Amino acid sequence: MTAGTRASNPREPQQERSRLTRERLVSSTIEALAHDGWAAATVAAVAERAGVSRGAAQHHFPTRETLISAVLEQIFDEMTANASTTPADISDGVERVAAAVDRAVAIYTGTEFKAALQVWAAAASDPGLRELILPMEDKFARAAHQMTVAAIDPEGRYPQAHSIAQVTLDLARGLGLADTLSDDSKRRAQVVATWTELITAALNIDRA
Repeated sequence: MTAGTRASNPREPQQERSRLTRERLVSSTIEALAHDGWAAATVAAVAERAGVSRGAAQHHFPTRETLISAVLEQIFDEMTANASTTPADISDGVERVAAAVDRAVAIYTGTEFKAALQVWAAAASDPGLRELILPMEDKFARAAHQMTVAAIDPEGRYPQAHSIAQVTLDLARGLGLADTLSDDSKRRAQVVATWTELITAALNIDRA
């Protein structure tokens, strides 16, 4: 072990603790937004939820704006990553269409979407927040659309796949909104099954 290596080692545990504290604050903010709303996502409230001192929280995020900015990046990175992965090992036909619709709905009913929804609502009356969120939303929307098109029509056989994918995402977003006030899973399953049947019929996909 070199002297340089020995000199760097004492800092590593502190850097790791700092990284874990930051991650805990970000994840606690996402949970606070998703479950308790915009008002619960202050630095002080998040520090208490995360079990972190207010001073430690403010070391990482001096203001609410810096906290929300970091949280938005985390939320949209995760949502975009999820939306960028096309389901693999799925048969063609109805099974693939069903998987594509399920995947779209899952994106809009997860914790990240519920948290993002609270920020979207606040951004409606906050130009600075709106300016911050729009580029991230655009990137996510493109990834979600590309994933849905690829899942529905992997070989590019159906010209209407792009418009069907967009309607699928709009439907999924609406189902995600419905799920924020109560457990809407039973009705959602029926809507998803019906929409899958409609896509199958529109594309004339063989059920066999």
